[in-house]
Amino acid sequence: MSSENSFAAARAFALVFCLALSGFLGTSGPASALTAAATVRDGNAIQLGDVTYRLDGVDAPELDQVCIDDHADSWTCGIEARDQLAKLIDKRSVRCDDVGPEKSFGKRHRAICTAEGDKTSLNEQLVKLGFAVAREPIKANVKPAATDARSASAGIWKGCFVAPQEFRTGKKDGTLLGAACRADRDKEIRAVLFPEDLTMPPSCSIKGKLAVRARVTGNIGIYHLRGCPSYPATTKPDRWFCSEDDAQAAGFRKAYNCRRPK
Repeated sequence: MSSENSFAAARAFALVFCLALSGFLGTSGPASALTAAATVRDGNAIQLGDVTYRLDGVDAPELDQVCIDDHADSWTCGIEARDQLAKLIDKRSVRCDDVGPEKSFGKRHRAICTAEGDKTSLNEQLVKLGFAVAREPIKANVKPAATDARSASAGIWKGCFVAPQEFRTGKKDGTLLGAACRADRDKEIRAVLFPEDLTMPPSCSIKGKLAVRARVTGNIGIYHLRGCPSYPATTKPDRWFCSEDDAQAAGFRKAYNCRRPK
């Protein structure tokens, strides 16, 4: 074989190898779209099989978050947001179109999700019902739905609340949102929205505590599992989580003295 033929053969082999490799790498990442039975994790997280998606453009109250309604009573708005999302799905299959990784938690991806038979995404529906606020999207356009919900005082907008992001980080002096917020009751309202003894949501027994020392590892707090030496001593947690995955997604790391319970 001549040198020219040998070079041509080598080049052809390299091209085929590169194409095959790119195909393998392409299939090894997350699927661009997935349709399956859905498990609602919280107001803006849906699990399909082993994959958990966060609804793109959506930020719903956390499960342990408290809001104030239009009668000045406190209510578990985070649990209600989760239940509203479950009602929207109503046991139907859900298709989630992956739009990219979650910036703060790479294990989860953002997605635009639609229940079987619907033309409008769950992202948009939940925001329009007023059980989530709009957040910076990768692709989803929920701003019109957010404007409608606020104008109609729908869902959490009928009362008074803080943005989920500010609740997660314990920003007690953040902006109060909603039709029922009163400037002359600012101190009392914040005491309700950030209670000293935060109620544990059902089946969510992991304690989270905001901690400056956690920032060394790029976190905002530390979580404690049942059976950890530090668990009983953490008497006034800042957060409650249902799983370690949820705690890590919120920016908390496991206590160093903690071992997984047997």
